[in-house]
Amino acid sequence: MSALREALRSLPEAVYADLLEGDNAYVLVIDMPGTTAETVDVRVDGTTIVVEARREKDVPPEFRYVDEERSLFLDTELPLPPDATASDASGTVDDGVLELRLPKRSAATTVPIDD
Repeated sequence: MSALREALRSLPEAVYADLLEGDNAYVLVIDMPGTTAETVDVRVDGTTIVVEARREKDVPPEFRYVDEERSLFLDTELPLPPDATASDASGTVDDGVLELRLPKRSAATTVPIDD
């Protein structure tokens, strides 16, 4: 999990993220103002969480940009925690906040051996 923590620290300054850990899952929360469920794509590619998002900006027609600092895109790759699985992962976007739930792998199961 420390690799994910380090990757979160290297996100652009305008991106805020929290990582929560429970007994059975991790929750990754990323603030992405201006995004919706339709403008965010998340996939797990091997051991990497890939987030691609674009935000919508509404500029009234009577105005123009003097200075534009807010990026339209957020594309980042974060390491999947080693004990997490993409199976049954889920996500939501609510008011520009992406919340990913990443279940932990089940504990090892003892296999009975018969004579």
